[in-house]
Amino acid sequence: MKRSNITRKDLAKAINEKLGFSQRSAEEIIDTVFSTMKNTLIAGESIKLVHFGSLSVRKKSPRKGRNPRTGDAMEISSRSMVTFRPSKGLRLKLNS
Repeated sequence: MKRSNITRKDLAKAINEKLGFSQRSAEEIIDTVFSTMKNTLIAGESIKLVHFGSLSVRKKSPRKGRNPRTGDAMEISSRSMVTFRPSKGLRLKLNS
């Protein structure tokens, strides 16, 4: 059966197997990496991961929308969202 998601536990297990860190240390490494990424994005900065891609925060302005259930017009508020742009190498591998 093919898995559709990779979890933090799977990443920690891969670090454990490939680099020989203990499972607990591998989990701390993963948590530190994600915590640093999260804090960087919250501060509004971009993250560039060479040979993988970049993550950046994008501001979306308010816009008019429609409730699909009732058809009523409504205002969709402004918000921030994270966007991912894959590197050229990753894009080529995905599309080959």
